[in-house]
Amino acid sequence: MPIASRAVSALLASALLSGLAPPAFAQAPSPSQAAAPSQSAAPAAEAGEWRTSPSIIHPSKYGEDFRHYDYVNPNAPKGGVLRLSAPGTFDSFNPFPVRGTPAAGFAALGGGIAYDTLMDQAPDEPGVSHALIAEAMRHPADFSSATFRLDPDARFQDGQPITPEDVIWSFETVTKLSPLYANYYRSVTKAEKTGEREVTFRFDQTGNRELPNIMGDLVVLPKHYWEGTDASGKKRDIANPTLEIPVGSGPYRVKSFDAGSAITWERVPDYWAANKAPRLGRFNYDEIRYTYFRDQSAAWEAYKRGGFSDYRLENSAGRWSQGYNFPAFNDGRVKKMAIASGTGEPMQGYVMNTRREKFADPRTRQALTLAFNFQDMNKNLFYGLYERTTSYFEGTELASSGLPSEGELKLLEPLRDKIPPEVFTQPFTLPDYSQPNAERTYLKQAFDLLTAAGWTRKGSQLVNAKGEPFTIEFLAADPSSSRVIDPFANQLKRLGIQTTTRIVDTSQYLALVNGFDFDIVTDVMAQSLSPGNEQREFWTTPAASLPGSRNLAGIRNEAVDTLVDKVIYAPDRDSLVTAVHALDRVLLWNFYVVPQWNNPEIWVSYWDKFGMPEKQPAYVGLDPYSWWVKGEVPVNTPADAAAAGAPDPAAKPAIPPAQPAGTP
Repeated sequence: MPIASRAVSALLASALLSGLAPPAFAQAPSPSQAAAPSQSAAPAAEAGEWRTSPSIIHPSKYGEDFRHYDYVNPNAPKGGVLRLSAPGTFDSFNPFPVRGTPAAGFAALGGGIAYDTLMDQAPDEPGVSHALIAEAMRHPADFSSATFRLDPDARFQDGQPITPEDVIWSFETVTKLSPLYANYYRSVTKAEKTGEREVTFRFDQTGNRELPNIMGDLVVLPKHYWEGTDASGKKRDIANPTLEIPVGSGPYRVKSFDAGSAITWERVPDYWAANKAPRLGRFNYDEIRYTYFRDQSAAWEAYKRGGFSDYRLENSAGRWSQGYNFPAFNDGRVKKMAIASGTGEPMQGYVMNTRREKFADPRTRQALTLAFNFQDMNKNLFYGLYERTTSYFEGTELASSGLPSEGELKLLEPLRDKIPPEVFTQPFTLPDYSQPNAERTYLKQAFDLLTAAGWTRKGSQLVNAKGEPFTIEFLAADPSSSRVIDPFANQLKRLGIQTTTRIVDTSQYLALVNGFDFDIVTDVMAQSLSPGNEQREFWTTPAASLPGSRNLAGIRNEAVDTLVDKVIYAPDRDSLVTAVHALDRVLLWNFYVVPQWNNPEIWVSYWDKFGMPEKQPAYVGLDPYSWWVKGEVPVNTPADAAAAGAPDPAAKPAIPPAQPAGTP
């Protein structure tokens, strides 16, 4: 199932990280916010059976008479403005090449608010998609292909009909430009027109149960626009960043912008899908305005003032516990609510770049994991509100636990010589620093592992066989990130590891991360309840050398490659769960990531200008596009302006920095 784009994930991890749990939108576009049933999925449709709401976990609760999502207000009024903040800057309205920083509203994977996709993922059911550009899809019983029949009403924003040629061109283009799409659709060998309004995608193997469904996630671009010329007569080039406002097909189009600083979207008045079932009662704002801020502290100050951001998905325990004491909150103009998550959480952690020799030995990576004192940080920085993440599929039936089951052993035994032996003999656990003498114990274990990996102590430093000191640079895009880097860095310093923190702007951060030019970054690795083809981009050998891929750790592991294929080609739900358990174990015991934390709740605050449906979708937890503007409230009063300069609880240093002041 799809996952957040590389750029979005990177920004969430670094630009927003200051003692944070992953925000709800980090689960995008296929958030895991509801438990999947444990039974096997429904049998595959017979070949030739057209379906308007295909599913890969269980049948949709909506039948053929699906008119709108049951949580929305289908009569929600249109109008008003939604104001939001965005981190850093932007330099492109083209999200598909690796180069460039796309503006808020565009999406590197999926359509964002600018473009529609063949099918629309359901926000209230896991593994379900509904008809959008394609009015129906079908696939043969062996999952060797997928055919989509286009809706005759489907139009681009310039009025041109969406054709099979547009779909084919879009597939060929985005898989060439984008490593996300290239890995996602790696098993697709061909896209061809097979009817007046039909496109068929051919696959290289049978049995890939997920692939027909996720073909519906393909963004559809206007071939005629991108093969045309701009106002100056110059031929457009989709392989390059651009600030020319494009022709889309989605509910919004760019109205105006201030390059790098702000962008305003306007609702398309004659949007072709406005009354289609997945859209009715949603996308109600006349305008969506994004204002860019250099860091999260500045965005927070602007939020308290009002007029720049109308709601926040809060991801700082410090702000949530201590920051909401400003005038607009105290007098009721700003409200907050906590929504129980109770389901899956993404892996968020310090990712070690194994392309660099110092992180190549798993004993070194394990040592760094042992040195991380979560319990102390949770107590002193996070008010005890966070929980430790212990799986790449945290909080779902997909998370491994205990020792391997019989089914897992059948997958793992043939790989025994390629995976850590502990996979077979020990349940995976992380250090618990709440125990007496824990710090001494774990740092001693860490030092012993470093010694075994070839590091020796020379004075106050660890050095390798060449006498080179062990140094680590943490890369981030927000100054407040040091708040959660410094405690870990101090622990590493006690082992003799020298650390620095490098803060760069958003564009430079993305360029460095996409080019794998870093030691350690924090990343958010969101998963769905039906892992599949996207796992290739996260973990496999080909993705490790593909700039812009999600394999930030640089994993090149034959066992992982094999298990990813077992996940993708699992014949049923039970087999899928078993394969994911096995993959989870192997990833954990290789210590590619030092796991951080997660928040068991979704924290939301908002200026009280919105009307909201009585309930929100249980799967994604929150759908602000189902809200509407009921009326503006006063903002930027003298008291609001004064409060905006108050210290940010999430940015206030809690401990001395691990490096001298002024270190880059």
